[in-house]
Amino acid sequence: MKINISVRSLVEYVFRSGSIETGFRTATTMTEGTKAHQKIQKTYGENDQKEVYVQTEFLYEGIVIQVDGRCDGLLVQEDGSIVIDEIKSTAHSLDYMTETSHPVHWAQAIFYGYIYAKDNDLNSVTIQLTYVQVHTELQKQFQRIMSFDELTSYVDEVVATYGKYAKVRKIHLTKRNETSKQLVFPFQEYRAGQRQLAGAVYKSIVDQKNLFARASTGIGKTISTIFPTIKAIGEEHVERIFYLTARTITRTAAEEAFERLIDLGLHINVVTLTAKDKICFQEEMNCSKEHCPFSEGYYDRINEAVLDILTNEKLITRTIIEAYARKHSVCPFEYSLDVAYSADVVICDYNYIFDPKVSLKRLWDEQKKKTVLLIDEAHNLVDRGREMFSSSINKASFLQIKRDYTKMNDTLSKAAKLVNDYLLSVKKKETFQIKELDEEVVQLLETFIEEAEKVLIQQSDGNEILLETYFAAQSFVKISKLYDERFVTYVEVYKSEVTMKLFCLDPSELLQKTRKSFRSTIFFSATLTPTDYYQNLLGGNAEDYVINIPSPFPRENAEIMIQPLSTKYHDRERTMGPMIQFMLEILSKRGGNFLVFFPSYVYMKAVYEQFIEKAPNIRTIIQDVGMSESEREQFLESFQADNEERLIGFAVLGGIFSEGVDLVGERLQGVIIVGVGLPQIGVERDIIKDYFQSIGKNGFDYAYVYPGMNKVLQAGGRLIRSDSDTGTILLIDDRFLQRKYQSLLPLEWQHYIVRRT
Repeated sequence: MKINISVRSLVEYVFRSGSIETGFRTATTMTEGTKAHQKIQKTYGENDQKEVYVQTEFLYEGIVIQVDGRCDGLLVQEDGSIVIDEIKSTAHSLDYMTETSHPVHWAQAIFYGYIYAKDNDLNSVTIQLTYVQVHTELQKQFQRIMSFDELTSYVDEVVATYGKYAKVRKIHLTKRNETSKQLVFPFQEYRAGQRQLAGAVYKSIVDQKNLFARASTGIGKTISTIFPTIKAIGEEHVERIFYLTARTITRTAAEEAFERLIDLGLHINVVTLTAKDKICFQEEMNCSKEHCPFSEGYYDRINEAVLDILTNEKLITRTIIEAYARKHSVCPFEYSLDVAYSADVVICDYNYIFDPKVSLKRLWDEQKKKTVLLIDEAHNLVDRGREMFSSSINKASFLQIKRDYTKMNDTLSKAAKLVNDYLLSVKKKETFQIKELDEEVVQLLETFIEEAEKVLIQQSDGNEILLETYFAAQSFVKISKLYDERFVTYVEVYKSEVTMKLFCLDPSELLQKTRKSFRSTIFFSATLTPTDYYQNLLGGNAEDYVINIPSPFPRENAEIMIQPLSTKYHDRERTMGPMIQFMLEILSKRGGNFLVFFPSYVYMKAVYEQFIEKAPNIRTIIQDVGMSESEREQFLESFQADNEERLIGFAVLGGIFSEGVDLVGERLQGVIIVGVGLPQIGVERDIIKDYFQSIGKNGFDYAYVYPGMNKVLQAGGRLIRSDSDTGTILLIDDRFLQRKYQSLLPLEWQHYIVRRT
């Protein structure tokens, strides 16, 4: 057996050099890092070499491990001795950088030194780490003179550690690929359209294309995307899958699909990532070694912990992660990330791939080329993309730090004061929307970050406001590097508070840049309508594949009615009474549980209060703001087919109960949708509207109509989830009869009838 791996990937497995880009600034942008490397390499002498390719092989218990990489610098000294130079760029201050700060960097350089010394029969080489601060261009160097025997001993020990993992992994991959080939579709037959979707996914992967798939609710999109991707693994087109979701409930659906395939004999490692604040074992989340026993000694225990779980588990859910994390006394969040780098499938939120502030950072292009992204409920990625590529800072935070540190750290206090003063000056200008990025605030924030970092490194129990402000400033600076004509800077002022936001209007190019290294991206949703809107904003192009699959169920299963009452803000009080009366009329003629969706909490509560007053004998339940997971589950569990009394649930369009919820059979008999779902008018929506209008699109449609109608279609999709489901969908708004909105209704809703009061 033979394994090919880069030196960097091998040592990062052994030393676990950090799994996610969230902490102190251990990385810079690719452009900054490349420039820093090049500047140093330009100082090399005439006989020195840069980017020197090296390669060798190791034998570990019958496995040939071939490693290769590029040495940043090979420097020839006057006495003929060789220096291996490994350059690392950082946004850190170098003040606290010590020789022992990053063992993984030494490991990488020592490997290069060993290979070069072996190939050239050298008795010794000098290993040099060169750190460069990208903003100040200051440098710091550390050197170790190592004999060939020392190099060999060091490298053999690292290879042995990796070899244990490689042996287990190689056996696993052989079995995984064999079972993937043998796997059969987990149901007796395909639903109408399901085979078509699965075929389109497989072809897209084989052809290395991206796919936009609109497939109606109930078709079985989850298994129809997962199954063909697993088959592509068996054919050795794919090595890894990321199943990306926006909601916990859709993650559960993915887990259930993989569990079904595992029960059929599939040998695979699937891990689900859970947010840090949800999976942390501590009552108060504090990751310092002094406060968390699961952080202290983490790197001494993690490799054994990873091998243990990968050897003994296939479906690695949150519960499994927690059990093994306690067994090995490791942080469950960091543990799940380290497992993810070795797993075949990762189920996680969009941000682990797309968010530049929170992204998995040990995924190199060599791995991405055989990785497929399955993006569930892809319509959500438009607004999530805007959110991930935007960032803001608040004046009050810097003012507080200026006051807190006046006596403790005058330098930090002054740095915070300069940011505070800048935001105060912006407030006085009364220019609250700027197209260009103001570099002055970025420079002030970089200075603040550097000073804050010095304090945070020294303090084991840091000031919470300082830490939060540090991360906000860091995020702002990182997003500023992405700023172009698709961004706008806007300022909001409320009393003495000033908020400045770098707002991403169009995330398409950044989403496209992020995913272009992956083999294929499969966007799928029941509501990718209109297709060109989603292709535009998700970074699609003319070469992408597009497929539209209608509902597999008879459209007569759903009775569609439109009640043309105005739900516009200024008409709501006038039409509320007739609307409730009509709802009660429908409910009196049709039995079973109903869900009623509203465009806002305020509107929902106003209708709810009048509804229970007019119909006190009808059992009701209402969505609340900020419901916990258990409260959400209780809400959904209330909808049972055998309820003694029918239940009417009141919920919000675009909320937690309007997407990804399965109330199959008689658990839900009707859905009432109030309004066309338009987002509330506000600063950001109007900025989006103006931007798209300026580039030749219909700004109102892009900012309001399309996102709104998506919520309507998602809410209506809660009703028909199988071929035996029947029920009623009532659309309340006179705009549903306008041509624009009617063109966005799916084919299976086109047989509507109009019911007037």
